[in-house]
Amino acid sequence: MGKTASCAAMALTFAAYAAPAGWERPVAVVAVVALATVNYRGVTRTARLTRVLLAVALASLAVAVTASLLADGADPGRAAVPLEADLGWYGVLQSAGLLFFAFAGYARIATLGEEVRDPARTIPRAVQLALTAAVAVYALVAVALLSALGADGVAATPSPLAAAVATGPWPWAGPAVRVGAAAAALGALLALVAGIGRTTLAMAREQDLPGWLAAVHPRFHVPRRAEVALAAVVCALALSVDLRGAIGFSSFGVLLYYLVANLSALTQDATHRRFPRLLQVVGAAGCVVLVVTLPAASVATGLVVLALGVGWRAARRGRVRG
Repeated sequence: MGKTASCAAMALTFAAYAAPAGWERPVAVVAVVALATVNYRGVTRTARLTRVLLAVALASLAVAVTASLLADGADPGRAAVPLEADLGWYGVLQSAGLLFFAFAGYARIATLGEEVRDPARTIPRAVQLALTAAVAVYALVAVALLSALGADGVAATPSPLAAAVATGPWPWAGPAVRVGAAAAALGALLALVAGIGRTTLAMAREQDLPGWLAAVHPRFHVPRRAEVALAAVVCALALSVDLRGAIGFSSFGVLLYYLVANLSALTQDATHRRFPRLLQVVGAAGCVVLVVTLPAASVATGLVVLALGVGWRAARRGRVRG
């Protein structure tokens, strides 16, 4: 539920950077179909394209950070932003809740367990390295933006990275940043499509989704029906939903399943446990706190869809037992 909405959000984000005005939704659909086609051809091709998109995005961010820090009047001291009385911690928490969907790709790594060598060793290392790298990149970009624009300048524009680059010494940096932003959105969309297809496969095997979705391609070894069904659903969402609504709804679903993940980790025995139980307690509490700060419409929609899903699953389980 959460990550399918994330797919639509990332497709629309890509189109916002890459499409002419008025063509955003058709371009978003083309992006979904193209990346689903790549993923359908096997996880090796997915990994290759991911490397290319990641390299473009990181190069663009390096240009953006450098240009922002070299801008006239850039002051790293602006990065120390005080919390104002009328927003304070609630504003920070709501921002964190809304943006959680963009900072929660680690479950996608875990869904590829059937297709990597030595997953018990590889996946935990990948998660920890990815988390460390992402935190470092986020922090560096945040400092660069605040140094160039200040908190008020960042809040005043819907595209702060481009605005910060515009204050720098390189006129060509603006288009480079736009290309990098589009590549980053495509990379996120590609990872989402790959991960959700595998999640759908696992759920179909457990009869939590229709069993026909569990089919695996005999040559490419991908969940072929799950991939096609996912692409169709995401295309429909990209043609119908609002970007902000998709983000809020996605964040509700993502925070909910991270809550489930933390509660599940609490049940692990000593043999499989990697971190102290306190970490899962803090994580579960954090998910609950962030969920309640989300916009009311996102929470209400998420609860309705969740209730429908749980009801459908309960009915299906009842038929299986019968």
